[in-house]
Amino acid sequence: MREPRFHYGWVVVGTGMLGIFACLGFGRFALGMLLPSMGASLGLSYAQLGYVGTANFVGYLAAVLVAGRVAGRFGPRALVAGSLLLVAASMALVSRAGSFLPLLLLYVLTGIGSGGANVPVMGLIARWFLSSARGRAAGFATIGSGFAIVVSGQLIPWINAREGAGGWRTSWLVLSAAVAVVALLSALLLRNQPEEKGLRAYGTDLPREPRAAPAAAPARPYHRSPAVWLLAFLYAMFGATYSIYVTFIVTSMVRERGFSEGTAGIFWSAIGLLSLLSGPVPGWISDRFGRRAGLTLVFSLQLAAYLLAGLHLPRPFLYLSVACFGVVAWSVPAIMTAAVGDHVGPEGTLRALGFLTLFLGLGQVAGPALGGVLADRTGGFSASFLLAAALAGTAVAACRFLRPPGRSTLAA
Repeated sequence: MREPRFHYGWVVVGTGMLGIFACLGFGRFALGMLLPSMGASLGLSYAQLGYVGTANFVGYLAAVLVAGRVAGRFGPRALVAGSLLLVAASMALVSRAGSFLPLLLLYVLTGIGSGGANVPVMGLIARWFLSSARGRAAGFATIGSGFAIVVSGQLIPWINAREGAGGWRTSWLVLSAAVAVVALLSALLLRNQPEEKGLRAYGTDLPREPRAAPAAAPARPYHRSPAVWLLAFLYAMFGATYSIYVTFIVTSMVRERGFSEGTAGIFWSAIGLLSLLSGPVPGWISDRFGRRAGLTLVFSLQLAAYLLAGLHLPRPFLYLSVACFGVVAWSVPAIMTAAVGDHVGPEGTLRALGFLTLFLGLGQVAGPALGGVLADRTGGFSASFLLAAALAGTAVAACRFLRPPGRSTLAA
């Protein structure tokens, strides 16, 4: 096959980045900016705020259970575009919610669309890129969430200032329209296989360890691989911890630290700006120094972020917390995509990612609910952030058992 000067795989990455911008950045992470005004308008408790976040993750988890099968039948391209349309429609309906229960049910639908778009986007990266470039490509795709956080951190306070108490409803409508545009672009630009453009996957396969199984040997099913199960555990820890932080950090700034919504939005945007490095840089580190090194670095910085948010320290330490979280915010999905591709190969990646994302979903479902209940019980979010820190510390300890393909994954 011909080798073009510009590989279409990077168009897939760019379109995938927009998909993540829409399905996760707007469909999920904009909630952190909307919760203070939405909660005040609808009279929601801390626990109910947490359940709203959990509702999204319940939908996400439901989508993950069937995403691989649906993508196999209809193709990732169709699944991404259709799922983004669901996100757009459900967000438009969320803007009309008048009480807790309709909001909860509608946000489940948003979560279903988010999972239905995100999983096949990351699976496409594994199809279009080989090992030498897979972590970098997945990293570039995941920074879409960062761009969305930057936008929402500035756009939502501006809309709320203009519209008053009902500004959050207008914000949901504006975000919904943006997601619909991305759905159209995804349908036009994504391709399911490099062969559809007369290409082969970009990059080269890295050499495996000498003790790796011969190429002719049948591949071990992903669910029987110790490496995949360890990655699943780490993904669950990531899901539980980051979901607590992104759901409650802005609300804690506004309700506990005395920040105005506009000032909290600036810090939310700062997380987004810093997170633009969180995909490519740790992804490159994992390509260069191994997946274990990349994941250990990420979880260590997240551990620091959660501790600094949870301890009663002066404001500068909260700024440092934002910085520590932002620089590695979306690193884990990028490294996971690369690591799974390393262990199961490109063709098995989409199904294995669906399996791993099930554990991510379980963590995400538990995180905001536990964080909200703890905040209600203790009267603040400190205990919630300290719980996240404890789980991140567990992940740091578990990373030492991860080995490259061809080595005993659970060796000391």
